[in-house]
Amino acid sequence: MGTIRTMIVDDEPLARERIRGLLSRQPDVQVVGECSNGKQALQAMEEQHPDLLFLDVQMPEVDGFGLIEALEDGNGHANGSGKKKMPVVVFVTAYDQYALRAFEVHALDYLLKPFDDQRFHEALERARQQLQLALSGREESVVVHRRLLSLVQDMKNRTKPMERLVVRSSGRVFFLRTEEIDWIEAASNYVRLHVGQTSHLLRETMNGIESRLDPDKFLRIHRSTIVNVDRIKELQPWFHGDYAVILADSTRLTLSRSHREKLQKLFARAN
Repeated sequence: MGTIRTMIVDDEPLARERIRGLLSRQPDVQVVGECSNGKQALQAMEEQHPDLLFLDVQMPEVDGFGLIEALEDGNGHANGSGKKKMPVVVFVTAYDQYALRAFEVHALDYLLKPFDDQRFHEALERARQQLQLALSGREESVVVHRRLLSLVQDMKNRTKPMERLVVRSSGRVFFLRTEEIDWIEAASNYVRLHVGQTSHLLRETMNGIESRLDPDKFLRIHRSTIVNVDRIKELQPWFHGDYAVILADSTRLTLSRSHREKLQKLFARAN
């Protein structure tokens, strides 16, 4: 195995300095980049193609799990720019009981801040072993990748509603606040996010994105439609118990009879 191209992603300068210092003692490691947030990291990784990533979990705007999700979308989905190799990931985290339990369940390596030299070298040695498996095409490497994706899915299902989405469109990456979304519609294997006069495709199911949004702010009004309730201007009776939902920008959506009770309950709580 040759030089291990390594990237450090952490919003704390001292944490990056600590990892960089430990890696500087390793003759087979080359640090090809340091980033303080997910947006920087995504761009840098597409340019540098690191083999190994030391990734902070708790970062503002887009956390470590959101970055992995964005990378995977670029690796294998239609919005991405082609198939790329997912780096080996060592998560770095301050104490977070839920995250630590998730790492252990999915058998993925992590460094708990503050960590000592020995623990760091143990994580680095395991990363070397994973890289060797990947180079040899061993099935164990595929298993580790599946564990990583399973972890991201697990963290997506946390009870805390998401505040930001990572969206790829025409080779660009958008970090979109959920409160900016007017409404969402199903689009085959994707959902279409309507934001003002623009829209973005996201590879997600309606059930999946509904479970991640704040239920006090977003409501499923039809099997193929979710709406930001702050955008609703008017309800008009329609046919067979359905209603027309008129948004502030005059967009007209359908509230199906089967979802009407949820909207009534939401408005009742608001009053």
